[in-house]
Amino acid sequence: MMFRLFYILVWLLALIPLRLLYCLSDLLFIPVYLSGYRKEVVRRNLRNAFPEKRVKELRKIERRFYRYFCDLLMEDLKLIHLSEKQIKKRIVFKNKDAAIEQYQLGKSVMLYTSHYGNWEWNAAFSLHLPKERPVYQVYKSLKNRHFDKFMYGIRRKFGAENVEKKDLMRKMISLRKEGRLGMFGMISDQSPSANHIRYWTKFLNQYTPFLDGTEQLARKFDYPVFYVRLVRKRRGYYECQIEPIELKPAETTQFEITEKYARLLEQDIRNAPQYWLWSHRRWKYAGLYEQIHQ
Repeated sequence: MMFRLFYILVWLLALIPLRLLYCLSDLLFIPVYLSGYRKEVVRRNLRNAFPEKRVKELRKIERRFYRYFCDLLMEDLKLIHLSEKQIKKRIVFKNKDAAIEQYQLGKSVMLYTSHYGNWEWNAAFSLHLPKERPVYQVYKSLKNRHFDKFMYGIRRKFGAENVEKKDLMRKMISLRKEGRLGMFGMISDQSPSANHIRYWTKFLNQYTPFLDGTEQLARKFDYPVFYVRLVRKRRGYYECQIEPIELKPAETTQFEITEKYARLLEQDIRNAPQYWLWSHRRWKYAGLYEQIHQ
């Protein structure tokens, strides 16, 4: 019952034009910022990532992050009613031909994505692909089954398919046997669990463990790897560049692709840090590296 009321409220709010939802975002920023939502995590992450910056500069990035975080909530809310025509105007995909051309070579594609900018809108890339060769979004089910079903539907709105993380390998093998192609969108900037850490690299001024699953799969199947670079042009408008990282992954050395991804993401964050998800506990295993390398 509670979720039904929540859905009705969200559905009605999503009818509001996005320009007015941004006004709501401006109002929401005040209680979100003052409430201190994960502020200790945000401040610690920013302080460690940019030790060269003064407190005044860090606070400016912090405020910009929370403002964008509120905008992000409104943009994702609006997804409920955004049409294909509207989303195509709001997120433009550049350099996409190089990735699509891999289909002509009989190869699927691995897409490195991150919690940077509006990653949910990236799914609209499927609108530019053949319907039988969509983006397969890798996800992990949410604990609340009602909210999970809600998000599952939104993420399929523009033709993308959802693949549970634990089912990914099975799905890739199945598609390959059937001679079907697709693009696999992999959000790869989360912190791996402690018992699955295989690769560390210096990232934003600190040793950081990185997920290497995208690279492992790319090398196993020899699927070309591309980086999804998302640039926010202004409120509600993005430019997404699909940039090649490695076209012959089977010929690379271990962790080479993961390292390239880390450097590209770091560059984006340094260029516009407010658009990364600083509230995520990305460095919760900070002391583990020192223990391992003592």
